[in-house]
Amino acid sequence: MRTKTIYILSLFPDYFDSFQNSGVISKALNGERSSEFSLNLEIINIRDYSLGNYKSVDAYPYGGGAGMVMRADVLANSINEGIIKQFEISREDLHIIYPSPRGHTFDNKMAKKISKKIFNENEKELVFICGRYEGIDERFLQNYVDEYISIGNYVLTGGELATMSILDASLRFVEGFLGNKNSNIEESFQDNSIEYPQFTKPREFEGLCVPEVLLGGHHKNIQEYKIEQSLEMTKKFRPDLLEKTIES
Repeated sequence: MRTKTIYILSLFPDYFDSFQNSGVISKALNGERSSEFSLNLEIINIRDYSLGNYKSVDAYPYGGGAGMVMRADVLANSINEGIIKQFEISREDLHIIYPSPRGHTFDNKMAKKISKKIFNENEKELVFICGRYEGIDERFLQNYVDEYISIGNYVLTGGELATMSILDASLRFVEGFLGNKNSNIEESFQDNSIEYPQFTKPREFEGLCVPEVLLGGHHKNIQEYKIEQSLEMTKKFRPDLLEKTIES
């Protein structure tokens, strides 16, 4: 069985407890999703690799300004000692990602690319740096970071939630990760559209009934209905996606 490891550097490793122990992520980490592929997450506590007697991981910014900045030397030590030395892997075999506003905005296309990096044994091991405070010393970013990814035009208190969002979306495309191989085909953002409406029991709810076409068992009619409704939902809620289709 091939095992792929994803390394995550964080000041708050506890953030990832539920992520690792719930749902399909947990099943993948326990080897329940594939007999050929398993996933391993290594959460590195940045604070364990702080330097000096006070074990500081941040400092005031040169030139003044609000807040604190994560130190380049501590983060470098986390990479060199916490990953390269501890797991006996070379820097050339790591692809280091920093969730940051300066990156391209994350989308389904990027999720597919990251999933290929995770699944393909010839790809480098992924490392995610979870920033905190006012940011990270630019010198560390210049020397170590290979890719920046933004999850949107807003600010979080740290990179943990961004990292989990990126991984959760990307892992869905790893072969065998989802129980049903079609689960990531007929869903939102495939072909620049959002998913058709879903219905289940009861057949009637507060005066609203399940569309008859879904109850008839006629597969062609059902498929046509889903395509039509997907287009209608996209027009109503996300017309910007249709504009992307026209532009492409």
